[in-house]
Amino acid sequence: MTDLTKLSAVEIAGLVASGETSAVEVTQAHLDRIGAVDDRVHAFLHVDTEGALAAARAVDERRAAGDELGPLAGVPVAVKDVLTTKGVPTTVGSKILEGWRPPYDSTIVERLRAAGTVMLGKTNMDEFAMGSSTEYSAYGPTRNPWDLERIPGGSGGGSAAALAAYEAPLSIGSDTGGSIRQPGAVTGTVGAKPTYGGTSRYGLVAFSSSLDTPGPCARTVLDAALLHEVIGGHDPRDSTSIPAPVPDVVAAARLGATGDLTGVKLGMVTEFTGEGAEPGVTAAFRDAAEALAKLGAEIVEVSCPHFKYALPAYYLIAPSECSSNLARFDGVRFGLRVGDDGNRSLEEVMSLTREAGFGPEVKRRIMIGTYALSSGYYDAYYGQAQKVRTLITRDFTSAFEQVDALISPTTPFVAFPLGSRTADPYQMYLADLFTIPTNLYGGPAISVPCGLSDGLPVGFQIMAPTMADDRMYRVAAALEGAVGTLTPPTI
Repeated sequence: MTDLTKLSAVEIAGLVASGETSAVEVTQAHLDRIGAVDDRVHAFLHVDTEGALAAARAVDERRAAGDELGPLAGVPVAVKDVLTTKGVPTTVGSKILEGWRPPYDSTIVERLRAAGTVMLGKTNMDEFAMGSSTEYSAYGPTRNPWDLERIPGGSGGGSAAALAAYEAPLSIGSDTGGSIRQPGAVTGTVGAKPTYGGTSRYGLVAFSSSLDTPGPCARTVLDAALLHEVIGGHDPRDSTSIPAPVPDVVAAARLGATGDLTGVKLGMVTEFTGEGAEPGVTAAFRDAAEALAKLGAEIVEVSCPHFKYALPAYYLIAPSECSSNLARFDGVRFGLRVGDDGNRSLEEVMSLTREAGFGPEVKRRIMIGTYALSSGYYDAYYGQAQKVRTLITRDFTSAFEQVDALISPTTPFVAFPLGSRTADPYQMYLADLFTIPTNLYGGPAISVPCGLSDGLPVGFQIMAPTMADDRMYRVAAALEGAVGTLTPPTI
């Protein structure tokens, strides 16, 4: 019998729609797989067995009744624990929300349920999405299925590892500085960051409100596009949501799969293809670029001179916004409460709660952000970073006047060993060096596997103009067809 966990989302949906298998059988196969391997991978923080099987039975009942099913009906999906799920624990990888069960679903989860997908559970992540390795989760690290002694990327390492370990065919992540694309790159999976505002942030526990973007993760480009189509679109409950339809990303992925990129002009970012990346990463990237050229794409070098300032600008803007957003976690309204014995003041309870509830990386970023926003320093730090953000946006605007999309490696290096960078925050921050500019700009970007370096996956990043998400899917699908997908070692 076919191993249902090894199939793509498209294949699973087809089998369910035809009646060759049931949504319950598919769901149980993935739950069994989670039970068999997740003690070693630790991709999940919570597995909703009862809820998943109930949702699967509902899909089977609809099919039996002759109802028309959506293109992903009956397909299991794992959800990053940054999105609220009604009645299902949402911890954001933090002790401060341990055991919290939200009274409502995020818009993303609402749309997943409406589409008939089956939510398996919530995936592990760096606490409050602050990290590049999923080592900063309060509940322990996730491991990379390619090598269980290496990181799966972050902050959404659980969502990417679940795909690479065949625990789920689809997953949802969130991308603030690369937290979808970077895990995709180091686990050999596909991770897409939509245009900012193209997917709703309603019910997404905020880290940095001007940067956070939920998006799709999958093992193939077409699967990612189909998931993007389900979760995208305007949401009146999100004030930053774009009141425009989702670009036809599915049609673009199917077009790219034909392998014809005639007339497509791609810009190789000069600043990201020189020094700074491991030789094996650079070699795999350039081989992939040559494969795109053979499909008809014209590839030219494009300089984006202010991209080199993106990392320091990001690490002023994001912590500043996080220091404001995380002020709500005070031990008063919900979540953890420490020291409330009737003998302490409110301020003491808040201080004890935040001390016990937040991990070291979250505390570090809150302090950096509070300092950057403080009187006398605002203009020198936060204000200057916002000016750099404007210059980076101008670089993108200028580049897209010359080319249809930009390309670069997704990460400067392959997955590094667990524990090897936690003592040096700067070395950890470098993992997002190539992904951060797109977040500051607000445009879409995708990482697709392009080969191996030292036996570990390398990611190829495609960046497009705002609301031109379809462009990146076309190029990504063409590259996938040319170089193939990656198959992780068996766990």
